Order: sequence, then C-alpha cells, then structure tokens
Amino acid sequence: MRKEVLDKGFIEVIDKLGSDLTVVNSARVSFGKRKESFDDNDRKLVKYLARHKHWSPFRHLMVQFHVKAPEFVMRQWYKHVVGIETTSSSSTKDHAWNEISGRYVPVSDFYIPSNWRKQSRDNKQASEGSIEDQDLAANIFDNAMNNLLQSYEKLLEAGVAKEQARMILPLNQYTEVYWTASFQAIMNFIELRDEDTAQWEIREYAKAMKELMLGIYPEITKIWFDVNLK
Repeated sequence: MRKEVLDKGFIEVIDKLGSDLTVVNSARVSFGKRKESFDDNDRKLVKYLARHKHWSPFRHLMVQFHVKAPEFVMRQWYKHVVGIETTSSSSTKDHAWNEISGRYVPVSDFYIPSNWRKQSRDNKQASEGSIEDQDLAANIFDNAMNNLLQSYEKLLEAGVAKEQARMILPLNQYTEVYWTASFQAIMNFIELRDEDTAQWEIREYAKAMKELMLGIYPEITKIWFDVNLK
C-alpha cells in the first residue's frame, strides 16, 4: 500500500501488526474472552474505549511506514517522535525512527512547490492563497537552487566529505525514514496535522496516511475519527 505525495514524495506501508479485532480482543482479555469476527458489539466497544480514552488496547496495533518527504516537513514530523516517554496516557510513545543519512548517500531530490502562497495576515506561522507573480518566485527559487546544487557538486568533486558538503543544502531536500508507531500515535499525528492551521505540505502527508489507515484497519479507524473529531 503506497500513496504518492507532493512532487517526489510518498508514504508506503511496509508492515503491520494486528487487525480491527486486536483492539476488542485486547480489551476483552480481562474477562477471558476472545472473538473471531468483528460485529456491532465490537463497534460499540471500540466507541466506548475511544470515547472514554482507554488507549492501551489501541497500542497493540503497530504500523511500519516508509516515508519520503522534504526535510522541512520532517522537522515538523520529528515533534511527534522526540521526547518519547512511557506514561500510560502519552500519545508520543511506541515509536521507532530510522532515517537515510546524507553522510553516506549524496542528496539528489528536492521539493519544488507548484504554488507560491502568500503570508497570512493574521497568523504569523501560516500562509493563505497565492501570490500574484508566480513566475518571479519560481525564477528566484530556481536560481538559488542551481547555485546551491552547483556548489554542492563542486565541494564533492574537491574531495570534501559528504557530511560537510551537505551543510549548504536547503530544507526542501528530500529525506527518507522508516517510522514504526502504534495506532494511537498515528491517529495523534493525523489529528494534529490534518487540520486547517497545519502547513499544506505536511497536511498532504496526514491525508495520505489517513487513507492508508482506513485501508489497514477500516473499522476502528473510522470509529476513532467519528468519536474524536466531533
């Protein structure tokens, strides 16, 4: 399962643990019960668990993603991973994160926006609409990128180590990560990043991830959003 995102990015499901039934069976183990098929009673139980914030049954589901995204998107994504701790109610637990290294692999892919947005008038960190002169912005961007890439290549040709040469590269460089996280942690990411004030680029990744989760765990994902996004 894979979704293309932006001009060169993607999210791909590499592996998963559990099914819709995993959540309800994890909850019912308290009574020594286990079911083999998902029915309306299970839907009611999942709604109850989500509504009353009984998170532990949802953390038995794990998904491993392969993500390719611009570095400035990943800088926002990192906030869902750094500072991981282990309290029972935390939505930032149950992560594993590994990233491609520019110390080993030369950087070659860069995100090129298809639309140059205006700075928001009432939100210092947000954008809105589009600027009028798209060609001007594109030309400025292209000239800067050409100069940076030529300089990067010249540093490598001069024998400079990749770990140093990469310092001049901009934040639109693509990076790749493997991210493994629990169902609860993934839902937390989607809820925070697929909303109106999120940056457009990372919101595109959140939307793609939401579609993937609906494909992997259709019942509990739909119930989770029905309960938590009201």
